[in-house]
Amino acid sequence: MNFELGKHYHLYNRSNNEELVFRTDENYTYFLSKYRSYLQTFVATIAYCLMPTHFHFVVKVTTSNERGLQKSIGLLLSSYTKSINKRYNRHGGLFQPHTKAKEICDDCYLLTVVSYVHQNPICAKKAVTLGGWPYSSYRDIAGMRSGTLPDKDFYKNYFKSDEEFKKYSEEIVRSIKI
Repeated sequence: MNFELGKHYHLYNRSNNEELVFRTDENYTYFLSKYRSYLQTFVATIAYCLMPTHFHFVVKVTTSNERGLQKSIGLLLSSYTKSINKRYNRHGGLFQPHTKAKEICDDCYLLTVVSYVHQNPICAKKAVTLGGWPYSSYRDIAGMRSGTLPDKDFYKNYFKSDEEFKKYSEEIVRSIKI
């Protein structure tokens, strides 16, 4: 993984052998709290979605400390894995060896990736609507919840209101005919 200051990336990883990464509400919230503590000083979070077997984050790098960011991603995953191993009496790795980090080069693609991340629960038949999945940033960005993890100011560059963001997102979902 290579990161550059000021650039956007899609970070994602999945479990080994489709094992559940998140089994309870507590697991989801614990992972997000660990994400905050390990990564918030290195990135601004644009969007996220945690699914039972994987996660997605869209981030903007806010530091030139690339090595620190890479190390913090590893610490997040190993720390969470140790907690899950202890809690569920399991052993070994939980996540696949390499977290993917794809650079997002332009605004159009950036909004496409945000939409993709938020659509995950619908595609996986875990939710019927974008706002129906509690482990995604969609509710926060759409003004349906007051979460503080996603950078809501980012969206002001693209949408005049929460309603405009919701309308855009719902049109994308309808256009793919899930």
